[in-house]
Amino acid sequence: MSSLCPLLLALALAAIPSAQGACPVPGDLKKPDGTRTCARLYDKSDPYYDNCCRGAELSVEPGADLPFLPSDWANTASSLVVAQRCELTVWSHPGKSGKTRKFSAGTYPRLEEYRRGIFGDWSNSISGLYCKCY
Repeated sequence: MSSLCPLLLALALAAIPSAQGACPVPGDLKKPDGTRTCARLYDKSDPYYDNCCRGAELSVEPGADLPFLPSDWANTASSLVVAQRCELTVWSHPGKSGKTRKFSAGTYPRLEEYRRGIFGDWSNSISGLYCKCY
């Protein structure tokens, strides 16, 4: 029975869907010409991770400093991916004011899972950003 437990555990872990879902891998954030992208924001997320990182996309260049997001992107992002060796700092109000959070390299398919204060989360709450790469 003890040799069966590791096998069952391996099968159970293989059956769990990855938290990444349909989101790109941070190492794949590049433009068609091969130049680097610092982060990519998406306007769609879903309770099912496989349906996240969909819809409209906003690609952010390394060194981008946007205290005011374009009007169609203010308080719209609900999924994001930060490239390897990069960091995305976001603010909840225009002009780099309000709550702030730093997202390190990685995939964040549901910003609803990241707290913004006691009662809020970061889904549809990003109004300004700064992205840097090392």
